[in-house]
Amino acid sequence: MNPGDDKTLLSSTVLIVDDNAQNLELLSAYMEEVPGLTVVGATNGMEALAKVAEHRPDLVLLDVMMPKMSGFEVCRQLKSDPETRDIQVIMVTALNEVGDHERAVDCGTDEFLTKPVNRVELITRVKSLLRVRHLKRELQQTLDSLDDDKGDS
Repeated sequence: MNPGDDKTLLSSTVLIVDDNAQNLELLSAYMEEVPGLTVVGATNGMEALAKVAEHRPDLVLLDVMMPKMSGFEVCRQLKSDPETRDIQVIMVTALNEVGDHERAVDCGTDEFLTKPVNRVELITRVKSLLRVRHLKRELQQTLDSLDDDKGDS
């Protein structure tokens, strides 16, 4: 697969979670630059978990500091559930202390970006993680197919 090949991104869904409407709008606009993406938004952690159940996104752009349920807790819940643990998560936050990065890693995030987000860096990381997501899915389908073939023999 050619690294510049965006065919793997077709029909990918990205969930953007941020309690700030301007940030949500900005990140959504950035994601519209990536062909083939469906973008879904949520404004808090509880809504995010409901949207994950409804839309089964391939990737979540997740604000950390939100009322009611932090991005850390949303990520922890996603990564602890076998049904959602393979969803790629990019934490997006104004927090930039080493401890914040460690906490994000501890809860299972796949990437960490600090606000203000650089558009090119964000798009590059989103494309990369979506490729990883689709390759993992293809690998699992191949392994499942091989298991099925063994069962038939």
